[in-house]
Amino acid sequence: MKRSEINRLIDEAIDFMNKMNFHLPKWAFWQPEDWEGKKADEIAENMLGWDLTDFGRGNFEKHGLLLFTLRNGNLKKLQRANQKDKSYAEKIMIVKVNQETPFHFHWTKMEDIINRAGGKLVIELYGSTDKEGFSDEPIVVKIDSIPREVAPGGKVILEPGESICLEQGVYHRFYAIDGQTLVGEVSSVNDDNTDNRFYEKLGRFPEIEPDEKPKYLLVTDYKEYLY
Repeated sequence: MKRSEINRLIDEAIDFMNKMNFHLPKWAFWQPEDWEGKKADEIAENMLGWDLTDFGRGNFEKHGLLLFTLRNGNLKKLQRANQKDKSYAEKIMIVKVNQETPFHFHWTKMEDIINRAGGKLVIELYGSTDKEGFSDEPIVVKIDSIPREVAPGGKVILEPGESICLEQGVYHRFYAIDGQTLVGEVSSVNDDNTDNRFYEKLGRFPEIEPDEKPKYLLVTDYKEYLY
């Protein structure tokens, strides 16, 4: 992805969140030079902040996701003896109409996905087999804490205010209909470097063509700009 495209998409995301009356922390708007001298170790180490991907397919509008991680712990720290850190995470995401986040599950993370505002969010679901394929068995998920059985490949449509709880090993893909959608995620600790099992072989973070300077830092920029 071109850096100019990334800058534009983040500006558009900020405008949309403002329209939805969703407010980000002040550091979300820092320019690269604003980070100098700031005590931002937790932000960098736990990958808080701007994140987007085209899943390596080169067509963000069709296969892509833009998100901002508001809070997160550190999975490696939590797995060490006598280490303490946050055991939870929260993200806000923008899903465009018919913009797909492809089928994937998480080995460690359990999550609630919440339609915060905008259009409707369609989530397609499969259980997984021992060999990490699609299961041909129905699964039971909870929609706003109420159990619902879903057939293999079945759809759940979340209207604004509704949420779904996805346990580990549940394949899911999602996209919006009836308008761009603001989507929340509340979960156990998130590690996007190790905990995504895509059904197809895909990239989680984009390759960036530096056709202009970054207006905002992505979580993948921190190593270059902050260390």
